[in-house]
Amino acid sequence: MKTYAGIPEENATLENSKVMLVTVPYDGTSTWGKGADKGPELFLDASENMELYDIETQTEPYLQGVYLAGEVSENSTPEAMTEAVYQKTKELLNNEGKVFTLFGGEHSVSIGSIRAVGEKFENLTVLQLDAHTDLRPEFHGSTSNHACAVFEANQKHNLVQVGIRSMDAEEAQYLPEGRVFFAHEIANNENWVNDVLEKVSGNVYITIDLDAFDPSIAPSTGTPEPGGLQWYPTLELLRKVFEKCNVVAFDIVELMDSPMAKPTAFLAAKLYYKMLAYNDIYNNNN
Repeated sequence: MKTYAGIPEENATLENSKVMLVTVPYDGTSTWGKGADKGPELFLDASENMELYDIETQTEPYLQGVYLAGEVSENSTPEAMTEAVYQKTKELLNNEGKVFTLFGGEHSVSIGSIRAVGEKFENLTVLQLDAHTDLRPEFHGSTSNHACAVFEANQKHNLVQVGIRSMDAEEAQYLPEGRVFFAHEIANNENWVNDVLEKVSGNVYITIDLDAFDPSIAPSTGTPEPGGLQWYPTLELLRKVFEKCNVVAFDIVELMDSPMAKPTAFLAAKLYYKMLAYNDIYNNNN
């Protein structure tokens, strides 16, 4: 039995797990760097090579249990992929008291999971860490394009965007007013973490595009942008979100295969594990 991070089987069954992990190796609509379909495999491999004790929280997060809930492999069309992710998420959300997590693939994989989580949980905040707004209503003839990843979420939920530093002019009209934290503003605001927290409340879905991070620490993404987030301030934000709110689901996307993929894959693995640690400490009210 293959388990997340090679953890013992008793910590990897659905019954014994507080966390469910779905992988979606999809890269159907990316427009520059290809290889995000290899992201889940790279992530799982890196996870097997990290220490399972978290120094910051003095915990072993895997003890809460992480269930590998399968792979969504539908890739015939972007819309079919979105529907498959939606149905898989909806099915898993029937397991009460567990946190749904997903690892992509390109960012379009989040559309279906956010849709399902939004149907189950009222007053949902979607916290998006990303270099790009992803607010196009449609792109290249599809509403399930990676450039449209949070358009639907913005229409239905409280969308908060952090780390943004690239967008198209047409997306300006869709920006969630007062809830966009541009990277150039973050760089000059020592209080940005608390400013973000003021906009995040209730039930929370966190979606992290790895290009939110500066390419100096996460180079292997499809569209790396200079001027991104750094490691420890981002962890501070995530820890405080878990402490303040009820994080019901999260995803990480856009890890791209490349000759230099390992540093980004390991960052993704540690990032996911850090979120498990914060979930273990704070998130007991699911």
